[in-house]
Amino acid sequence: MKKFIASCLAIALTTASALAAAQRTATLEVTNMDCAVCPITVRKALERVPGVTSANVDFETKRAVVAFDPAKASPASLTKATTDAGYPSHLVQVQ
Repeated sequence: MKKFIASCLAIALTTASALAAAQRTATLEVTNMDCAVCPITVRKALERVPGVTSANVDFETKRAVVAFDPAKASPASLTKATTDAGYPSHLVQVQ
């Protein structure tokens, strides 16, 4: 029984590592944000993109950092989401 539990745990950890490795992070520069509510709108637009796991938008720096699954989302889909919400953006970096 101990061997079974250990092998299940090993499989779970391996799967979690593979899923985490698949995650990418994109940094976007977002324009047209002129009030404290704008980042909320941008964040919600990004979170609606399939494959996005988190989005943090900073009003001061005018940047969004987005974690996403590259099998489901792309940097182009992220910039399209912000642009469609009225806040054009461009890609600064993908990690």
